[in-house]
Amino acid sequence: MAVEICVKAASGAPDVLGDCPFCQRVLLTLEEKKVPYKMHLIDLSNKPKWFLESTEGKVPVFKFEGDDKWTGDSDVIVGLIEEKYPDPSLSPPLEFASVGSKVFSSFVMFLKSKDPNDGTEQDLLNELKALDEHLKAHGPYVGGVKITAVDLSLVPKLFHLEVALGHFKGWTVPESLTHVHNYTKLLFSRESFVKTAAAKEYVIAGWAPKVNA
Repeated sequence: MAVEICVKAASGAPDVLGDCPFCQRVLLTLEEKKVPYKMHLIDLSNKPKWFLESTEGKVPVFKFEGDDKWTGDSDVIVGLIEEKYPDPSLSPPLEFASVGSKVFSSFVMFLKSKDPNDGTEQDLLNELKALDEHLKAHGPYVGGVKITAVDLSLVPKLFHLEVALGHFKGWTVPESLTHVHNYTKLLFSRESFVKTAAAKEYVIAGWAPKVNA
């Protein structure tokens, strides 16, 4: 059984995969599980009529072949895929399920910040240090030797962090956080990631309105 998924198209390039980390998370899950899928690229500035009529107008949305109903929310979608395609299992150890869960929100706060003394940079550093310590104790992946859903949720966000902060703030993850650096190298080089990552210029274009707001 194949699945269908609607994901964001690149800004200004409706035929190219866009920069949504939540869409990439679902694509990574499908790739890692080797589930065949049909992908629809949705131009969010010019949403097609069928998409607006059959969904709530947000991506990602997903359905199993033969279903009428589209399901949204990457958490829910990833859960459904895990249920339907349990092998290989991507379920993380329960105690590690929330590792790195605040990295993305900390990154966004720091990226949007106009005040270098508001503590947002330190908040992000604290989250990355905590991730580094976890990886040091349990790595190379969050759950140990096997990739899990936590990694597939985290890696698109770390990619956005690296590209956007590098471009807009000239900021990079400190070299001292060697486990985070090794982790991103490991994940960025996986076939599933290479196949589903947006080009850096589309990541930058996606964040530009939020940074300049």
